[in-house]
Amino acid sequence: MFRTFLRRVLAAAAVLAMAACSGVGTRESPEQYPSQDLDWTIAFGPGGGNDIMARTIVDILQKHRLYPHDIVVENREGGSGATGWGQVFSDAGSGYSISTTSGSFITTPLQADTGWHPQDFTPVGLFATDDSLFLVPGTSPIADWASWVEHARGKGTVVVGGIGTVNVDFIVQAMLADQAGYQIEYVPFNDEGQMQTAMLSGSLEAIISNPGTVLGQVEAGQLRALLTTAAEPLPEIPDVPTDESLGFTGLPSMPRGLILPPGAPDYAQQWWIRTMQQVVETPEWKSYVESNHLSQDLRWGPDFTAFLEQTQADFKRILTERGAL
Repeated sequence: MFRTFLRRVLAAAAVLAMAACSGVGTRESPEQYPSQDLDWTIAFGPGGGNDIMARTIVDILQKHRLYPHDIVVENREGGSGATGWGQVFSDAGSGYSISTTSGSFITTPLQADTGWHPQDFTPVGLFATDDSLFLVPGTSPIADWASWVEHARGKGTVVVGGIGTVNVDFIVQAMLADQAGYQIEYVPFNDEGQMQTAMLSGSLEAIISNPGTVLGQVEAGQLRALLTTAAEPLPEIPDVPTDESLGFTGLPSMPRGLILPPGAPDYAQQWWIRTMQQVVETPEWKSYVESNHLSQDLRWGPDFTAFLEQTQADFKRILTERGAL
């Protein structure tokens, strides 16, 4: 409790310092917002689910002229998202710094001294959750989940990968291994392309990824999906079983949302909530959700913060039970 209180005091102090030094609080009225270019931080490298969602939203904002100024998008990967979200945290008080979230936004502060937690940021909203695929190389002799389990148990420990150090990908890999009875050596990546390259080169035996990121490679035969955490089999790969159909329980999905820095002006938060409520009604967003096999889940402002707090508590319990924390 004291550490959370201290973080919020420091964030508030940063807001006051910024206002005192730059005069931001006096130069812009709520009616004028937004009046500047926007810095959009993506906390991971190109090609992953976080990157795809962020660039989809930016494209919609620009196509429908919802944001009247330039949007500067930058991938600031590193530290399982800590580098990018740390940059947004350092922009305390600003309404012109923004970032999309993923599972690492919740889990990274649990296992590293980031100096921030999800509830320290100004919430815009949760938009969707992203299910996972368990994948092996397309050239692997392993054809289905039963064959994978037989292989993994026989080998003792298998080398698997995912995005982020202690993230949803790690949790899914660990829970699958625990419930199926094999051991893993988990290798984290910040970049989807690097992870896939590592597996195709033989450094990894299996990875976790999102359908929207890898379905093309699956359909082309480069990767083979053995399991999905979606509620139903995916239309493009109907023979790939769901985790529940194989007897697995409790596997989490990746939360996809949007946050502003700590202490962002209330009028900026409200503007983004209203604007994103328009974004999620556009044909482009609906097409993105459908083609990437997301489950739409809309929670705005404080409801998003409550979701983050509850999900972080759930993830902390799961990770502690598995000795990861």
